[in-house]
Amino acid sequence: MATTTKALARTAAAVTSTTLYTVPASTTTVVTNILVVNTATANATYDLLLDDVSIANDVFIAGNDTVSIDLKQVLATTKTIKGLASATTVNFHISGVEIV
Repeated sequence: MATTTKALARTAAAVTSTTLYTVPASTTTVVTNILVVNTATANATYDLLLDDVSIANDVFIAGNDTVSIDLKQVLATTKTIKGLASATTVNFHISGVEIV
């Protein structure tokens, strides 16, 4: 069993729900940390879903702010992480471990 710590997603948010990461075939992923960064001065909101279940719904993030979400959530093969924000100035940085 090989374990690889990695960046699962590093991307700017879209204003519609977008798949940020899909667990590869024959792999289990443990999501360990999500950073949500608002690079603009204007306030924004964001949503995050693990396997289509909301973990953050319309959450406020102030301008030029960062939110850190520490978690240990297991996702099986083909499961997804999805997200969106009210502005494309919001970025998602998602870290975890893939187990093959």
